[in-house]
Amino acid sequence: MKIGPKYKIARRLGAPVFEKTQTPKYALSLSRKERAGTGGRGKPKSEFGTELIEKQKARFTYGLGERQFRNYVEKSLHAKEPVQKLFTLLESRLDNALARSGFTKTRAQARQAASHGHITVNGKRVTVPSIELRVGDTIGIRAGSSASALFADVAERMKAVTVPAWLEVDPENRTATVKGQPVYVPQEHVFDLRVSIEFYNR
Repeated sequence: MKIGPKYKIARRLGAPVFEKTQTPKYALSLSRKERAGTGGRGKPKSEFGTELIEKQKARFTYGLGERQFRNYVEKSLHAKEPVQKLFTLLESRLDNALARSGFTKTRAQARQAASHGHITVNGKRVTVPSIELRVGDTIGIRAGSSASALFADVAERMKAVTVPAWLEVDPENRTATVKGQPVYVPQEHVFDLRVSIEFYNR
């Protein structure tokens, strides 16, 4: 999915939704009001406007198109716990897991790596970044791609990255295994999935 100017989008949403905007350079580019969280333009947003922003925060965080994100929301509405189900669907995507475990620096880079066939799931080459991983699945680098410059510093990156509890990484073998289900903790994210669901369920 092609995304516009990331700094501009992040400022409009009031949250660092892209990896590029989670840096000191971005923080320094903000105005004093924006850094203090008191920026904004004019009158307060309506309920619809607030819900729209939360939806966009989640969508851009995972780098999804509008149709993709809507499909995930619609799937989650049939679950007993829609918010948790939506989070599980988003986090369990292969591209997200690759970025979370340190295979790549960004989700966009992870999508490219998967699309080009550099990645394996349970030893089998895959080319679909949106594959939903399940407990027990192991992701790795295809033998023919192991010498690629894209993965030159993977082991070091895996050791440095903060890995979520549902993933277990093995830097030496450059693999990651799904050990459990992602658990949604609102305070740990820049978006509110409950509000995002309400946007579509009006």
